[in-house]
Amino acid sequence: MKMRYCKRCLQPDTRPGVVFDDEQICFACRYEESKKTIDWAQREAELKAFVDEAKEQAKKRGNTYDCIIGVSGGKDSTFQAMYARDRLGLNPLLVNCMPDEITEIGAKNINNLNHLGFDIISIRPNPIVARKLARKSFFERGNIVAASEYCLWASSYIMAVKMNIPFIIQGENAALTLGAAKNQEATGNAFSVLQLNTLRGGKTDEFIDLSENITEKDLFLYKIPAVSEMEEMGIKAVFLQYYSKEWSQVANADFAIARGLTGRSDDLHALGRYRRYTALDSDAQIPNQMIKYLKFGFGYATDEACYDIREGRLTREDAKWLVDEYDGLCGQKYIDDTCRYLEITEDEFWEVVDRYVNRDLFARADEVQDGKAKRICGRYVPKFTVGEDYDSEA
Repeated sequence: MKMRYCKRCLQPDTRPGVVFDDEQICFACRYEESKKTIDWAQREAELKAFVDEAKEQAKKRGNTYDCIIGVSGGKDSTFQAMYARDRLGLNPLLVNCMPDEITEIGAKNINNLNHLGFDIISIRPNPIVARKLARKSFFERGNIVAASEYCLWASSYIMAVKMNIPFIIQGENAALTLGAAKNQEATGNAFSVLQLNTLRGGKTDEFIDLSENITEKDLFLYKIPAVSEMEEMGIKAVFLQYYSKEWSQVANADFAIARGLTGRSDDLHALGRYRRYTALDSDAQIPNQMIKYLKFGFGYATDEACYDIREGRLTREDAKWLVDEYDGLCGQKYIDDTCRYLEITEDEFWEVVDRYVNRDLFARADEVQDGKAKRICGRYVPKFTVGEDYDSEA
């Protein structure tokens, strides 16, 4: 197996759906480069046209709200909500799909967003079903949060249809931010979320499990309405990132912190990242990023480093240290909590994780003599060096 890194950032080509060009530069870096020549005034005018139409449609429909925004209370959703209301003049309804066992920080941040002057509807999926689906997606995909991602995305679209609200604002398009443009269109059209690798077209059939009493009727909140149905209703959905020149992971965080956002206080090594303002509402994201790292050779610290390199905050060389120091790590507390939630032992947890570890990229820690080598929960050591192309057969 070969793993190549983008020559500009630290994006590996093991990311599902990522696109590299002939110069071995990833699509996300090329998009960041293109932002210098984008006609932002034209994009703003296009967005304004959507906004004006949404206001007119809401008025015709007798609807108080002209826009729906899915929110977690985090940095991006805080920026979206404030931008929609204060910059675009919309009257948004915020929709929060509350994760099972929401964190104290997550609940505090939703409350903070509410107190910034927004109506919020919180959707709470059946916790018994949510736990069963988390177990199922963990065992069958090696992904603890896969099923919850369906509900997270679907909530905005479901509420737009049910409440006849003509406009949906989502945050970032992964094709642009992460470079995963092989399957998802790199545009402002937020109906393309159905192209996301995690959502697999939005089909929920694979979650039906009669042995666990999970039937189709249990999955209503996990299913995005048909795009054709939404289009017939005159509903449009956009990614704000595509239209907003100001959009930035770090800038969004600074913006939200200034307006009351609370971050995590843990040791950064326990989080597997070097910033404190992501994945705030669910602790399951922490071990899930560790598993992703063991599958593909990158975790969330890699994403953070790539953002910082592209936007000029870090050099590629300086970013290598941060990725090597934090990526893939996970505090024992988060593993213990995950085992409790999934109702499995820690041995069972690692038995499942072991099935998904990429053996071309990682060796078992007991097979490695170098005591200085980075160890993931004392079990695995990466064979590759961050930022350097790797060939497992070399």
